[in-house]
Amino acid sequence: MTTNVAVLARWFAYMDSDDPDRVLGMISDDFTMSVQFSQGAGKSAEFVGDREGLVSYLAQREKSTLVHHIDVGSVVGEYELVLGRTTRDGAFEASFNATAQLDAAGAVRRLLIARTPEVSFTR
Repeated sequence: MTTNVAVLARWFAYMDSDDPDRVLGMISDDFTMSVQFSQGAGKSAEFVGDREGLVSYLAQREKSTLVHHIDVGSVVGEYELVLGRTTRDGAFEASFNATAQLDAAGAVRRLLIARTPEVSFTR
């Protein structure tokens, strides 16, 4: 059961591809982000910043290894919110939440993502 979360669906499709840098074309001039990334067992990192922060995040991540699945999503005004999971070779890897605030042109102004392998909503 998802709602039309077209921007985040495209964002994660780009992230799952061989060319995730395409997300750079989706952000506004005043973009700000935080990605809270847990590997489990208390090991986590936060990636923050503006466009350059996103460039740094993209440079360090694996390409074409994870698949993002949006399980539920909603649009509330200028916000898209999703709950989903990532898989690696078809097996559960982590749950994630993502919230994007869009500008009037539909570009991503603010992005907050949190992920953890410690909680699964499908088990």
